[in-house]
Amino acid sequence: MADRSLGSMIVEETGAATGPAVVMVHGLGGDSNSFQPLMSVLEGYRVLRPDLPGAGRSPLRPGRPGIRGMADSILDAARAAGVARAHFVGHSMGTLVCQVIAASHPECVASLTLLGPILEPPVAARAGLKDRAAAARSDGMAGIADAVAQGSVSEASRKANPVVAAFVRESLMRQDPRGYAEHCLALSEAEPADHGAIKAPTLLVAGDKDPVAPVAMGKALASAIAGARLEVIPDVAHWMMMEAPGRTATLLEEHLEAAAH
Repeated sequence: MADRSLGSMIVEETGAATGPAVVMVHGLGGDSNSFQPLMSVLEGYRVLRPDLPGAGRSPLRPGRPGIRGMADSILDAARAAGVARAHFVGHSMGTLVCQVIAASHPECVASLTLLGPILEPPVAARAGLKDRAAAARSDGMAGIADAVAQGSVSEASRKANPVVAAFVRESLMRQDPRGYAEHCLALSEAEPADHGAIKAPTLLVAGDKDPVAPVAMGKALASAIAGARLEVIPDVAHWMMMEAPGRTATLLEEHLEAAAH
């Protein structure tokens, strides 16, 4: 395992140096650890897990704004690591970043796996994200972390494994409030990707109790991307990597194997 500084990001690199590349893009309030429960099925792959600029261990630096700026930063980091083509795995906001990459640079994308997949936010949600950015700047992360841990983990998951909500809360608490605010604003201004330009084999994984990325959104996205497949995990909300790690890992493993043939 090695951490690499690539451009404006710290990137965690693991796995087989000569294996097929997998690039994992976390969501709002996440970091490279968001994907840790899935790593057991990626031992034969070369895995790059960046912390987006302003998230996790990556400092917030002036640079490319917005979701498209994040997509450019991810591609630059992959190229700097010598990766020209990869399987892309995204969670939440990271699924938007992956959609932009797949639509704009299809030659770089061997497959897409979108966990808790979202579309660009509707008007009301955009206003809420701007309010959340202001709250992060003025009050810090504690109130936001409590709300996200409560609202984006299913009741069944909280009862069966309280550590899930604790993990989510800690992930939020460790964010730089300024970086988190910038990501909220980026998401509030997100534009739709050109889904018709996405050619990579695509798997969408939704939780049936997800208030952030409801199943209806997953169905809409699956309809917009040619050949996309939607899998719904019962009694799970937005953090399926922690709420249902076994099922999520199996779906990812099967999709990567199918995309290789």
